[in-house]
Amino acid sequence: MTGHWRGPTAGGLALVVAVSLACSPPPLANTYESADQLVRAVLAAFASRDNARLRALALDEEEFRRIVWPALPAARPERNLPFSYVWGDLQQKSDNRLRANLGVHGGRTYRLQSITFSGGVTEYPGFRVHREALLTVRDSAGNEHEIRLFGSAIERAGDWKVFSFNADD
Repeated sequence: MTGHWRGPTAGGLALVVAVSLACSPPPLANTYESADQLVRAVLAAFASRDNARLRALALDEEEFRRIVWPALPAARPERNLPFSYVWGDLQQKSDNRLRANLGVHGGRTYRLQSITFSGGVTEYPGFRVHREALLTVRDSAGNEHEIRLFGSAIERAGDWKVFSFNADD
């Protein structure tokens, strides 16, 4: 018997779409369409000393687990590094740096002039990490400063979010 494959039926196509949507991680929460927009949100949260907002602008444990962790070399079985250790270390360093930066920059109003990522960009399947964020800002007196309020940003599907507040990540 010879025949020709005709492709999936409407029901089969719906199943393929449903399975692919179920397999791809949901989008990141609290993202911005550009690095500049993200930095402006970070600057506003620092100006208002909004620790909860700053934490929401950074990767949370679930986002790290489902999007970042599978792509990292540390996740390879031969490395024998548990997720809990890697996440705990990253989170502790991020929290410590955020707390220190809030002490120095909290309550200050800065206007973004530019952002550069002096550590370059690392490509991973499905996302990029832009490293060593250096912000050039102007304070309320018009003086220009270079500051590091966070270490890196994650870019995924055109969405930007703080990867970690640790400037040494």
